[in-house]
Amino acid sequence: MRLPLLLCALALPAPHAVASANCAADAMIVFDGSASMSEIGFDTGDATRIVEAREAVRDVMPRVEAFRRIGLVTYGPGGVSSCAGVEIKFPPRERAGLDVIAGIDALRPEGLTPLTRSVAMAAEVLDYQDKPGIVVLVTDGNETCGGRPCALASELAAQSADLTVHVIGFRAVVDFFAWNNPEQDPHTATTVARCLADETGGRFVSTETVEELVAALQETLGCAVIGQLTPEFPRDRSYWR
Repeated sequence: MRLPLLLCALALPAPHAVASANCAADAMIVFDGSASMSEIGFDTGDATRIVEAREAVRDVMPRVEAFRRIGLVTYGPGGVSSCAGVEIKFPPRERAGLDVIAGIDALRPEGLTPLTRSVAMAAEVLDYQDKPGIVVLVTDGNETCGGRPCALASELAAQSADLTVHVIGFRAVVDFFAWNNPEQDPHTATTVARCLADETGGRFVSTETVEELVAALQETLGCAVIGQLTPEFPRDRSYWR
């Protein structure tokens, strides 16, 4: 005998309810809008890094927005100098998918890469000394504004209540001759500030394609408990609200 539809619905936990119980930590995305994001790859036709990154963000946000509150920091464009363009777009909020997409769609890449200051600002927004939180840094290269990401990593690890920084390199390159990255060792440099992840228990993921970036964002922003549910979420934005 079939159960009434209402009873069937009650028998299954709502995705948002499960997510709230197991993935409660707020997250801040720190997104690279520097000039290099407008470069075209050798094997991507006419697609620039920013175009492909936007595609990945539009794909993944409906899969992860119900799991936790998400905010956005961008760096690169704007500011009075090439290193001054760091902007807190918004702090963590419920159902932030459309807001994240709009914020990244609005980026017009320029400037350099003050990723250390951007991650520090994101940590402050999360009240990292008193609350657990997650920072997901998406970058195509190293710090180029004189910041010290490894020093910041040690500080965050020592002072945070429970802050995890995940670092996603997207078609990242390293400038072995960068004069303004005091922590870069030309013999051991990786493509991005990996120490931010290593020191805080986060993941470092190197991605080259849209699909790889989608998977990395889903893994770091989603919820492991119900991660198997997320790939089937519809892409039609009409279900979000």
